[in-house]
This record gives sequence, structure tokens and C-alpha cells, in this order.
Amino acid sequence: MADTFYTNAGCTLVALNPFKPVPQLYSPDLMKEYHAAPQPQKLKPHIFTVGEQTYRNVKSLIQPVNQSIVVSGESGAGKTWTSRCLMKFYAVVAASPTSWESHKIAERIEQRILNSNPVMEAFGNACTLRNNNSSRFGKFIQLQMNRAHQMTGAAVQTYLLEKTRVACQASNERNFHIFYQICKGASADERLRWHLPEGAAFSWLPNPERTLEEDCFEVTREAMLHLGIDTLTQNNIFKVLAGLLHLGNIRFADCEDEAQPCQLMDDAKGSVRTSASLLWLPEDPLLETLRIRTIRAGRQQQVFRKPCSLAECDTRRDCLAKLIYARLFDWLVSVINSSIYAAPDSWTTFIGLLDVYGFESFPDNSLEQLCINYANEKLQQHFVAHYLRAQQEEYALEGLEWSFVNYQDNQTCLDLIEGTPISICSLLNEECRLNRPSSAAQLQTRIESALAGSPCLGHDKLSREPSFIVVHYAGPVRYHTAGLVEKNKDPVPPELTRLLQQSEDPLLKVLFPTDPEEKSQEEPSGKSRTPVLTVVSRFKASLEQLLQVLHSTTPHYIRCIKPNSKGQAQTFLREEVLSQLEACGLVETIHISAAGFPIRVSHRNFVERYALLRQLRPRTAPGPPLNEGRSEWSPQAAEAALQPLLQDILRTLPALPGAAATSGDPVEATPATVHCGRTKVFMTDSTLELLERRRAQVLEQCARCIQAGWRRHRHRRQERQRQAAVLIQAAIRSWLTRKHVQRLHAAATVIKRAWQKWRIRMAFLASKELDGVEEKHLFQAPGSPSSFPLPQAQSWLPGAIIRLWPLGLVLANAAVGVQGFQRKLVVWACLQLPTSSPRSYTVQTAQEQDGVTSIRALPQGSIKFHCRKSPLRYADICPEPSSDSVTGFNQILLERHRLGHV
Repeated sequence: MADTFYTNAGCTLVALNPFKPVPQLYSPDLMKEYHAAPQPQKLKPHIFTVGEQTYRNVKSLIQPVNQSIVVSGESGAGKTWTSRCLMKFYAVVAASPTSWESHKIAERIEQRILNSNPVMEAFGNACTLRNNNSSRFGKFIQLQMNRAHQMTGAAVQTYLLEKTRVACQASNERNFHIFYQICKGASADERLRWHLPEGAAFSWLPNPERTLEEDCFEVTREAMLHLGIDTLTQNNIFKVLAGLLHLGNIRFADCEDEAQPCQLMDDAKGSVRTSASLLWLPEDPLLETLRIRTIRAGRQQQVFRKPCSLAECDTRRDCLAKLIYARLFDWLVSVINSSIYAAPDSWTTFIGLLDVYGFESFPDNSLEQLCINYANEKLQQHFVAHYLRAQQEEYALEGLEWSFVNYQDNQTCLDLIEGTPISICSLLNEECRLNRPSSAAQLQTRIESALAGSPCLGHDKLSREPSFIVVHYAGPVRYHTAGLVEKNKDPVPPELTRLLQQSEDPLLKVLFPTDPEEKSQEEPSGKSRTPVLTVVSRFKASLEQLLQVLHSTTPHYIRCIKPNSKGQAQTFLREEVLSQLEACGLVETIHISAAGFPIRVSHRNFVERYALLRQLRPRTAPGPPLNEGRSEWSPQAAEAALQPLLQDILRTLPALPGAAATSGDPVEATPATVHCGRTKVFMTDSTLELLERRRAQVLEQCARCIQAGWRRHRHRRQERQRQAAVLIQAAIRSWLTRKHVQRLHAAATVIKRAWQKWRIRMAFLASKELDGVEEKHLFQAPGSPSSFPLPQAQSWLPGAIIRLWPLGLVLANAAVGVQGFQRKLVVWACLQLPTSSPRSYTVQTAQEQDGVTSIRALPQGSIKFHCRKSPLRYADICPEPSSDSVTGFNQILLERHRLGHV
């Protein structure tokens, strides 16, 4: 679900097939990132990690210099894709020429190596029930490098092509891709020349309506062109393949008379004619070879001609097609090798890619599955031996004396299959040498009786068909004995070879040369007859040769896994994955690893991780500190500095729960589940679990201390912040109060100055108005309406009037405050009116009339009073003194008539 498809299991990389395109997972930038990384192992697991490791091993020249990568897995697990990506990786990282000419040569070689893939996949891969692009052959690709570690060439070696697929396909499966590419991608002219009309039906071309990504004819033709196969040769190859398709349409009818050959079906005559013309074979000899068998017997090598039965005719027809296709495939491999192979003196090292079949177990298993599983048994033995050897070498290097416990060795199964003097392979070869009819039940009885003592041989008593069971390392497999001997013989009648040697086709002449030595071998005399080379013998010889190459290299392993059998993305089925892990030997690898010390930690990492466990025991003296920041120390000095800490930690192990406490030497006191090597500490899973659990407890205690300290620190910090906030708030309030008082003081100062200016001005105006006042007006008769007694002390009267009357003016004109009679009293008191009764005067405020009049004279008009302007506009008032009014000072807001007029 996280798009992580690679992981490591010991020395094996496990690759999960995503079943969906993941372009960023194999981009050139990612290749360069893994190539430029100082330690690719620290990056995420990837096939590029394995590729870079092999490439650096080649550059390091550490024996064995040559490297090999074994890519295994069942059909559809992604072996072909993995091999293709590895080849692209090496083409990128192993191509850094210094000159332009060498750059062009390197590019041509890389392109040819990459172009060999589509050609071999078109002729060797097919669509099966489990995989749309299943490799039906094994191959070992040898990437050759020169002294400058640049790829100069390659070589391809193939194993056990499933040539029976040409003439026999299982239900819902297809033939090899190349047949469908021809039928779907040929032009109209090519269809006419190859007799492939639109909609033509061929019995050897099932499910033609299915369209796959691999059905790309142009890609195959272009790749063949880059490999040096010109267009004329390509057309010749495709013409021969078209002849094989028409050969499959030849059907025979059973004849009642055994002395007469089988007759052709009515619709098969045209197929014979077309097939003979495409293969450039004479029609009558072709038909005669398919229907009549030639027998040589006696010392005189007399020739007898015997008509074949219907089954024998079909077998000879299928054998002819398989023979042509197998020779064609081998010829293509030789052409590819001649195109990409480098001279022996131009390369010094190589990296091998082995793409082999995975372990197979079907309801009906025959010789093909037996050979495939036999190869997997050999490779599993090689893998176990390499893994055990690597383990032992590491233990010896670390100074540990330890031997592996018993593990499941597959040598017993290999003895059953290939052992001497009696094994399944030897019995099959003996049946082939006897040259007698062998029934399936008879073969089953012979195998069970001869190999009854083998623990890996079983028998299914409930099976109705003759069979035997072999218990492989990945599980038991039941093999049917029917047809086992015939497939092992793989008989090729000599007359079929002689017929093909008569062909005028240029390609068939190359595939079937007329060699006198070969002819003498095909027709040996009775006494000088050599043993027949069976399929099992050839496969065993090629497998031994392959294992010799693997033993001479440093092997690396990639196990490809299918998350499900339906090829669906984002679907992971645990049972299917587990069965594949068992089939790939990964479960056995885990068992072997668990029998030893699967956990290996360097001294530095062990001390850094478990140094806190020293808190479990009291120390008389503080231990030496970790040598952090001392990278200039030599490795020996660093290891010596770590030894005291390491021993101090190991002494705590008996104190762990579940570990046996022993006394004595510190090293001897260490439990048997832990060993301290020269540079690493070796542990079992149980010891690691105890260490991690105790470490978790110590970390929990430390976490609690940290939490308590943090809470205390947080509380103190919050308290300091609260006190600081209170102090800041008090300072702010004080500052705001001072600013407010300062503003009020400034405002009061402004008001005071303005008031002083206004008072002086009013005093000046009042004194100016009082200059012309006559004495007689102040002492009028009591009965006079305009006379009132004045106080005797008149020196302070003008000042009092000027000082107090503005306050009365304000109160008299205010909208709220003193009302009614109180307002009149205030005005009267402020203006210092005569001591007569206040009722003889009328006070009128600004809210009661529109204007303000003066008591000195009748105004020329009403005067508006605006508070926003000057309170008294003396410049706009022209007083007219009269004899019946009080003169001498300004009587504001008073009625200009006397009370007597009321």
C-alpha cells in the first residue's frame, strides 16, 4: 500500500511484483543516485543496490572478482523485468568512455545488449495462465567488462527451451509471442507472400483475439535489425514460422488397413501444399516422411518402410515443428552472441545474470517440471552452501568457534533425482537405452521398488493415474509417469533431418547442414552405437556447467514474489506469498539464520544503543565516555576504547530477567546467547528481545524523569511569566495614568493661560467702559425705577464683577444644571445688581430667546451667541446709553426694561 516493493532477507533481496507501472522506481536519476551513494546499503532496498554492490566488487578486484546474480521466482513474479532493469542499470553505470569514438562503440554495444531482450522474449516467451510474458527457457547473461570497468560485450547461454509449446498449448494459454506478432503485424504484401490471410485459423495459434503488450511486431524487427539481422533474413525467418503454422493444420484420418498409410483430411491438402512451399520442401517427400517410418535392421542395415498410425503421424508432425523451432532458437542465440560478444582479450571480468524458472507444481507435472525443480534443488543447495560458508567465514573472522545446528539439507532429494548408482534420472535413461515399450505403471513400479528407501520419495495411493511423489525443499510434487520416457528420449527420426536437409530455403540450409560426420552419427552401426543423449542428460550437463560458473563467482540472490495469482495491484495474499517464500528457500534461510546468531551489531552501535543499561548495576568508578568526535583515532584505538564500555554492558546481561546468571570471568559470565567478537556482538532473537525490553524500561524511567523535570520547568516558567505579566501590567497602568495626568495638566495649563488672557482683556474693556460713568447715576432717588443702592465699598466692585460674572453666564446658558429661581439668583449675584428685590428684574437665558441684548441700549438687532466663537462680540455691539438704564458696565442676559414696565 506504501509502494514499497523491495526488502532484504539476509543476503537475499526480496522483490515484490507491483503489477502496475511505477516509472519513478526505475528512472535514470535513481540509478545515478544509487551509483553515486557512498554506502548504497544505507539507502532503501532496491535491485540497484544489488547491481551497485556487484559493480563495486568488480572494481575492487577482491577475489573472486567475477560476480553473479541469481534471479528466481515463479512465473509472473517479475524475473524478466528484474533482469531487464539490471541490464539497463549496468548500461548506465558501466558506460563512461573517455573519447567520442569509444563512446559510440560503447553505445552500440549497450544498444545491442538491450535489443537482445525483445528478440529473446519474442521467440522464447509466451502467455500462460499465470503470466502474460512468461519465459519458457532459462538464460544466463554474461556482461563482459574491460580493465576500465566498462561494458564491452555480453554472452547469452540458454537452458531447456519449452519447444513442446510450439505444437501443444494448454487451455487458455498461447503459443510463443512471435507467431502472434507475425499474424497481427505483417503488412498486406507480407501476408500474401506468407499465406497469412486476415482471419485465418491455425490449430497451433490459440486465443488469437487476445491483444497483449508483447504483440509488437515492429519492436522485434527493429531489435533484430540492430543485432545485425537484415530485412531479407528476417523475412526468411518469418516465412519459416508461417510454414510451421500451416504445418500444424495438417490433420490425418485413421486408416482401417494398417498396411496403408493414413490419409489426409479434406481440408489438410491445402495446408500441406502451403507448408511445403513456405519451407521449400518437396510436397510428396514431406507427406511421405510424416506418414511412413523407415526402419534399419540387421547387420546389413536393411531398410524397411512401415506406415505410421494416426498417433505416430501426429507425433512426427509435431516433432518436425519442434525440431525446426529449436534449431531456429539456437541459431538466433548464436547470432545474438556473435553480435554482442567481445573478443577474449578485450574483457577481463564479468557480471552474470541468471534468470531461471521458479519452482513449479501443477496438477499435471511431467518431465519439464521435473527438470525445472531439479534445477531449483541444485540452486538451493548452492545458495545454502554459499550462505553457510559466508556465515562460517564471518564467525571465523570474528574469532567465534561455533558450528551450525542441524538444518534441512536437500542432498537427500538430490540423491533421489540424480544420485548414483540408482536415481530417477538413471532409471529414465535406462528405459530410453532399452529401446522397448514402457508403460506408465511399469515405470512407476520400478521407481518405487528401486528407490523405496529414500525418505524423499512418496506415493499417492488415491491417485488413479501412475505417478510418484518427490518431496522437494519447497514441498511435495506429484509427477505423472505417462509419457515421461518418450519426452526424455526426445526422438528425432533421421528421415525428418534428411528431409529438412533437402530444403532449398537458405535459412533451413544453415540450420540443417549436410555434414557427413553428423550423417554417420545418425546412422551408426550396431556395435559402435553410442548411448543416446537424453533430455535429462543434456540438461544435467548444462546445469553442472552453470554451477561451475556460479561457484567461481561471488553470488547474489534476488527472489521475485507474486503478491497474488491474479496479477492485481494493491492486493496482498499472505498464504500465496508464504508458499512462494518457502519455494524460494527464504523460509529455510531464516531457519538457518535463526539457528546461529541472526543479530549482529558492531561494537560502536551496540555501545551507543545499550550504554544506558549500565544503570542497572552500581559502578565503583565512572566508565570512560564514548569517543564521540574522535574520528581521527585509528580503528584499533577506537575498538580499544570501546572494550571497557562493552564489557560493562555485557556484565548486566545476567541481571536481565530470563537470563542465567553465572559467575567468573566477565566474558564467561556472558550468557551463551551472546558472543562478543572482534568487531561485532552476536546475539539471538531472545537476547535482543530481553535487551530491548529492559532498554525500554530504562527509557521509560528516563522519560518520566524528563517529564517531571519538564513539568517543573514549565510551572516555574509559567509562574515567572505571570509575575512578569503583573509587573508589566502595573508599569503600563502607571505609565497610562502619568500620561493622562500629563495631558490633563497640559490642558489645564492651556485653559489657565487662555482664561488669564481673557480676564485681562475683559478687565481692560470693563475699565474702558467705566471711564465715562457719571457719579450721579450711582446715587439716584429710591423711587426712581432705575436707581438701586450700591455697596459702600466700591473699590472691589469692578474686579468682582469681572471675576464672577463669566461663571454666572455659563450657568445661565447651560441646558442642564441650576434651573428657575436659582439660576436668576446666580446671575444676579454674579452681576452684583442693586440690592433691590430680585423680582424687579427678569433674567432671560440663551435657551429662552434667540438673541442676547445689552442693558445699555436698545439693540439694532438680535445678537446670536455661539459658544465655539468668542463669548462676547463687543465689536458688533453698539450700545446706546439712556437715562433710564443702568450705565457704567455691561449687563448681559438682563431684561432691558425695568421691572416697573412689567
